[in-house]
Amino acid sequence: MIIELLYPSISALYGEKGNIDYLKLSFKDATFIETDLNTTPYFVNHSVDFIFMGPTTERFQKIIIDKLLPYKERIIELINHNTYFLITGNALEIFGSYIIEDNGNRVNALDLFPFYSKQDLMHRFNSYVLAEYNGYEFVGFKSQFTRVYPTAELPVWLNVKRGIGFNKDLDPEGIKFHNFYGTHCLGPILVMNPMFTKELFNQLGYTFDLIPFEEDLIKAFNKRVVEFKDEKLINYP
Repeated sequence: MIIELLYPSISALYGEKGNIDYLKLSFKDATFIETDLNTTPYFVNHSVDFIFMGPTTERFQKIIIDKLLPYKERIIELINHNTYFLITGNALEIFGSYIIEDNGNRVNALDLFPFYSKQDLMHRFNSYVLAEYNGYEFVGFKSQFTRVYPTAELPVWLNVKRGIGFNKDLDPEGIKFHNFYGTHCLGPILVMNPMFTKELFNQLGYTFDLIPFEEDLIKAFNKRVVEFKDEKLINYP
């Protein structure tokens, strides 16, 4: 199996490097390609099984868009042919239509999904998220300067029960299209959501009965769900 990590030196903020570490722990025989800004992505000329990219800074966000735009059609091809993607934090905004910066400037993105993101750099939004997906619960955190505004119907991944979804008026959160998973939620989500992770890994051909530290991860997950359901817990400012 080939796993490509896109720009890991600049796009694994907020502890999302934990997703990379967990992938390497789980798929010890896989080939990991760590693509940097000065390298043509491996997926451009080769087949890959899984692509991961996590959150970055607003400055690098624009640089990554410029780096990936020449390969937009190849990315569409990979998504349509069921290559697995896991995109977390503000990396998801790279795959939307455009980003409205805090100064009003519009930054065109890859335009793969019909939404735009609007920055408010004076107000960072931090929150926990309790959501539902495919019959089970999902937990995560948010730390972002943006809100997401769909311009057409989106293929939604998560239905938020507590916390904010795309924006304060929309409970849906994240995108699930074929095997593309994208969310503003952080965690690292592979560690925080063992049921989702096990399902994903099995689809990728994971051959062991248990994912690493599965029992401990499930205990931590169950405890976190109880905490996130507590009405005394402040949800967001």
